Amino acid sequence: MTWTCPVLEGRHVRLEPLSTDHVAGLTAAAARDPALYVWSYIPQGRADMTQYVESALAARASGTALPFATLRRADGTVIGSSRYFDVERWAWPAGHPEARQERPDGCEIGYTWLAADAVRTAANTEAKLLMLTHAFEGWGIKRVCFHTDARNERSRAALLRIGAQFEGVLRAHRLASDLIPRDSARYSILATEWPTVRERLRARLA
Repeated sequence: MTWTCPVLEGRHVRLEPLSTDHVAGLTAAAARDPALYVWSYIPQGRADMTQYVESALAARASGTALPFATLRRADGTVIGSSRYFDVERWAWPAGHPEARQERPDGCEIGYTWLAADAVRTAANTEAKLLMLTHAFEGWGIKRVCFHTDARNERSRAALLRIGAQFEGVLRAHRLASDLIPRDSARYSILATEWPTVRERLRARLA
């Protein structure tokens, strides 16, 4: 799949294509309160963050992910990261109008984290609005899904608040931050649900 790497910009945050230039900023952001990341693996230290970024860039090169650095618009500080990944292109029959489109049909949004001083601000809500708008209105995607550790009640509540629909729990789905097989709670938003979700996100920002 041919990727265009957009810059997604709102009033509060700017999401720009991840690069190795962001390593120092991401390292500083993650170090502000490591205890915050109970349910997610967030690299600590420059060496681990470099490996994290390089892995994300390799996924982008393979066409399976599109990672971003999240910057606070007010001062340009790197405050976190997020990405589209597990990008799906469905096997449309030859001749079908969708078969001629170079765009994904489904994806996941994840690897989302923020520095401690950006938590409980408008940053996460606006970043979700920007990414979902690009997915549904830029790509014309059919479905966006999210997975979170089933034990992460804060993340699960946040997904419900924006209008994502709970689909169920995938058992032993991924490696957890505490190095056990993680049960993942799965949520999704469909294209038909997007207008309602968009208005809910806009209302939260207002």
